[in-house]
Amino acid sequence: MRMVPTLSRPLATCSLVALDLESQQMGVAVAGHWFSIGTLIPWAEAGVGAVATQAGIRVEYGIDGIHLMVTGKTAPQALELLLMRDPEAALRQVAMIDRQGNLAAHTGARCVAESGHHFGKNYVTLANMMSKPGIPQIMADAFENEKGDFADRMLGALQAAHDAGGHLRPPQSAAMLIVNRHSVDHVAQDVVADLRVEEHLDPLKELKRLALLHRAYKGASLGIQELMSGDVEATMKQYEEATRLCPHNHELRFWMAVALGNAGKWEQALPIFDAVLEAEPSWNLLIPRLIQVELLHDHPRFSNLTLA
Repeated sequence: MRMVPTLSRPLATCSLVALDLESQQMGVAVAGHWFSIGTLIPWAEAGVGAVATQAGIRVEYGIDGIHLMVTGKTAPQALELLLMRDPEAALRQVAMIDRQGNLAAHTGARCVAESGHHFGKNYVTLANMMSKPGIPQIMADAFENEKGDFADRMLGALQAAHDAGGHLRPPQSAAMLIVNRHSVDHVAQDVVADLRVEEHLDPLKELKRLALLHRAYKGASLGIQELMSGDVEATMKQYEEATRLCPHNHELRFWMAVALGNAGKWEQALPIFDAVLEAEPSWNLLIPRLIQVELLHDHPRFSNLTLA
């Protein structure tokens, strides 16, 4: 359950609400000049839809918008109902998309200039309190032309707004929330990514770093799952990709070695253990503790390690 503070002032923000047909994912990415905007602006639920509520933020557009789509309303129907109920609708900027790809957006007449939104195919870009007009179109162009997966393209749209000098005030925080288009009724799998930079001098750069880490950890977890099914080759490919993405992250390498060792694949596990222990000798202290509680199978290579 999110803590959702109320605000009495508009926030300078740019965001993107989108559905990606290739990955069958949908979500929101946002950057702006306020602390922890990831707790306020992006809302999404697998199998339902996604919402961004900004400018004069009213979190009910996210909470109630998702609820209305759960009950069968399309994104345009949900937004229309919420605007009708809101006496301060002229201060709001909202975008919604449902799992069918129906889009809806609203930029109120009292949103601080420069403000606006742009409809694309299965996405909406929106921005307010920008230094100049045209930022939603710039974001749209970047989203359509950026290389990479859904997350990369969403991050590219945010970066394009920044590179174009769109922010009247430099971004202070950023966030990205991605869920599955069709729910599998498993929270851990339905939420593809929920990344937030609460406060940073360069929140977009930090959000990209977190996205890279997220991809590496997710790949490593997938590799361990594949190992459980006996596919060592697939596991090693995931390990190599995780190492490529985060070459200095020894945590991922260590636990991959543990998984390989426990599967009896010591030929693959020991070189990884050796590399990790050489880089960070403190892992030597953990190995005998894992063996003691039967979370790691013993091996003669570890005979000189103690619980000390």
